[in-house]
Amino acid sequence: MAGGNQAVNLNPPYAQEHLSTNGSDWLWTVFSIMGLGTLLAAVATIMRPRGTRLFHQLAVIVLTTSSIAYFSMASDLGATPITAEFRGDETRQIWYVRYIQWFINFPTIILGLLLATGLPLSDIVTTLFMSVVVVVSGLVGALVHSTYKWGYYTFGCVALIYLWYVLLWHAPASSFAAGGVVRRGYYLATGYFSFILITYPICWACAEGGNVITVTSEMIWYGILDILAGPVFLACFLWTLRGIDYNALGLHSGKFVDHGAAGSAVRGEKGAAPVAEVPPVIPAGEQAA
Repeated sequence: MAGGNQAVNLNPPYAQEHLSTNGSDWLWTVFSIMGLGTLLAAVATIMRPRGTRLFHQLAVIVLTTSSIAYFSMASDLGATPITAEFRGDETRQIWYVRYIQWFINFPTIILGLLLATGLPLSDIVTTLFMSVVVVVSGLVGALVHSTYKWGYYTFGCVALIYLWYVLLWHAPASSFAAGGVVRRGYYLATGYFSFILITYPICWACAEGGNVITVTSEMIWYGILDILAGPVFLACFLWTLRGIDYNALGLHSGKFVDHGAAGSAVRGEKGAAPVAEVPPVIPAGEQAA
């Protein structure tokens, strides 16, 4: 693994306000945490019985995406220079690879939370769309150098308010098929995740938005948030669901092989009735005398 100094030298930044060597070293640390979390989540997924791996597989998706994103940022890759507001003609690195990470991770995490509730599919799809609006609005706003960026910031905040409404009020009001244990775990996990979500727009306003803090400070702040919203949150969430009854939720990890029977078992499908063996028909002229 390359160090921060080597990464910055091999991939020099093209902006005046850019990532420092210490910032790159911190990003390599976050990458190591994300990579370790990915391996642990993959092992935990394999150890689960088939048909009960859905939430663990979602964790693998999130952590794998974060590992790739932080490898890119630690290598000083995945950024573009944008004229910084309130700084004259000075340019600042805007890390679009971070928003690609969030574009995948935020809907995936929220999907895992809502699948534990009794929300209908239409509400879940709308909520996932609003999580995408939050990320895309942040990306477009970061790439705009004029004060119009705050219009996109407003769009993202409104979508974020909708997420809080669904996660903290609408979804808990639904009936939890798996009972009170899952409901209590959902309240804890969602309260924690919703609090983390509050801090992202604050960091954006200080970093890409208002250019109040440096790129290195931005990396430290976002890195801590992504660790708390990634491996730490997922570890706690999966622990609360360790004894969940997938049959009660009506969830299975897709099609799984049943080694105890010939063929495969699919959720919601009954095995076909055995077909009686029909003896061959012998023409009358060929029958034995």
